[in-house]
Amino acid sequence: MNLHDLFLKPYESYETSQIVLEAAAALFGLLSVFFSVRKNIWVYPTGIISTVLYVYILHQFGLWGDMLINVYYSIMSVYGWILWAKSSEDHIHVNVSWTAKKEWLFSAVLFAVSLFLITVVYYYKPLLDEVSENPAAGLQHLDWANWLDVLTTAIFLVGMWLMAKRKIENWIFWIIGDLICVPMMLYKGLGITSVQYLVFTVMAYIGYLEWKNGAVRADIPHKSSSE
Repeated sequence: MNLHDLFLKPYESYETSQIVLEAAAALFGLLSVFFSVRKNIWVYPTGIISTVLYVYILHQFGLWGDMLINVYYSIMSVYGWILWAKSSEDHIHVNVSWTAKKEWLFSAVLFAVSLFLITVVYYYKPLLDEVSENPAAGLQHLDWANWLDVLTTAIFLVGMWLMAKRKIENWIFWIIGDLICVPMMLYKGLGITSVQYLVFTVMAYIGYLEWKNGAVRADIPHKSSSE
């Protein structure tokens, strides 16, 4: 399979407006990660625009299960925006810290609960998706990309929570999840989004180094106290 088949062929059946919307969603997603690296609160307004656009795109394709997950992303972004706004002295930038043991425990619980709830969403996904023929609830319809979607969604939810709490290790979850999403989005026929996740992976690595080095320069203790 050549690059044309991977990136361009799926778009032959798309309307121009759908391609423009996906490109816009990817652009705002990139801006969100850029602002996150800079510890800038604009990570959330731009991120919300991106996820809301994906909600609309997925609604257009009748992918209700994926759409509901992006609705949750949008809600979590609002939550993170509120937390960052409360902790920012200049209403733009925030300070960061390392993850405490108590927060790691909560992250583990959040990951497990997220896996369960997302699996439930996928269990009923055939009944939600308009593209399904003769829909029936169950997990037998899931392919490797769907199971990776379940996994990455749980990873991203933990990453979003740690980012909302301004924890340096949030970037580790974004790196892992973004890297997995590159082939997964290609498989789904979203070439633009696949490239976006590839760039996300690089930016997340840069973000981790930036936050980590900033913490070292500020002499922030590695074992932070829980909030």
